[in-house]
Amino acid sequence: MTAPPARERFLSLLQSAIEDGTLVKLTLGKPAPGAADATLRNVFVRPVTLRGGPHLTFVFRHATRDITKNHPPAAALEVIRDLLGREFLDAHAFTPAQTAQLELAPDGTGKLRVRLASAAPAAASTQHDREKSRLVAPNSPWLSDLGVTTPSGLPREGMAAKLRQIEKFTEILQHLLVEADLVPAPGTASAASPAAPLRVADMGSGKGYLTFAAAALLGDHATVTGIESRPELVELCNRVATTRGFRRLTFLPGEINHLAPEALGDIDVLLALHACDTATDDALARGVASRARLLIVSPCCQKEVSPQLRAPAVLADALKHGIFHERQAEFVTDALRAQLLEWAGYRTKVFEFVSTEHTAKNTMIAAIRTQSTGQSAALERLRAFAAFYGVRSQRLASHLGVSLEP
Repeated sequence: MTAPPARERFLSLLQSAIEDGTLVKLTLGKPAPGAADATLRNVFVRPVTLRGGPHLTFVFRHATRDITKNHPPAAALEVIRDLLGREFLDAHAFTPAQTAQLELAPDGTGKLRVRLASAAPAAASTQHDREKSRLVAPNSPWLSDLGVTTPSGLPREGMAAKLRQIEKFTEILQHLLVEADLVPAPGTASAASPAAPLRVADMGSGKGYLTFAAAALLGDHATVTGIESRPELVELCNRVATTRGFRRLTFLPGEINHLAPEALGDIDVLLALHACDTATDDALARGVASRARLLIVSPCCQKEVSPQLRAPAVLADALKHGIFHERQAEFVTDALRAQLLEWAGYRTKVFEFVSTEHTAKNTMIAAIRTQSTGQSAALERLRAFAAFYGVRSQRLASHLGVSLEP
């Protein structure tokens, strides 16, 4: 008797997991050739409990936005059936006991792999507005050593905002690592863990708050290196790392733009949080040159573009005010960075890192490497944008060999 096609066997496994309540998460990826929506990158599905009963929530991840929809189980299964093969060629379904992976070819043929979990994770909560678990325990010894909390886990005076910033960064980092397919989603089979440790570099690591957070989050799955120009901070962070047993965390002295390429080697994840002015561009350029899969920066002190900014006539009266000119220069700088990264083959998003209640330096640029690079249309758009504001040069553009003038 001929076995059913791989797609139908996968859907049957998925239906069973939905019906018996064991589905943790479903991911759809690898857009099919000729897909109806060229901007749709992935779909993430998980079970939730709403007022109307059990549902599945779908997050449709597009190039520049996310769309969330909820469907009851039967309707959800039909949506997934319609997407498989037509919009996406890959699917992963996770339960506490196993992972099912479907790989389809454009002609409809496919392969189904089912792997048993080496350790059964706890089933995912289905509460729609469930409280997020803390990824950073406030009583972590390294937080106390760095002066953020007391040994009992309470924020020290003036450090409550810093603790919240560390917690928020860790949440964002975990989400972006999953989105970039660098780590498995929480609660999924451990078989998806990276075969080799990720290589993470934090450029301008300062006192190491976020560097330690990244190392604590990834554990033995990553080698984390902090780069800092102040020797006393390098010494402090290395001492804490050694004392607290961070075997894969090291801090090196040096300036971002003067660091020899061999000092770090290839990078999978590039961090640069609050690197001042063009140091952000130096860090991004190092990440692009290393073909890092994930870039995360939070710029500050964007001064380079400000002297070049020439207000278009319609904005002249507004930008004669210094505060508006400064804010516009920050916007233009970060918008150019985002567009340059897209030209260089990254899918980029810009968002608020934490509320301005916690820090005024709250813009974050995150970029995930894709396969397409150097699109002429993207170059034309960023040049038009630069010309609109009279910007002729910018540090990241120079690093990437991109002329902003037509």
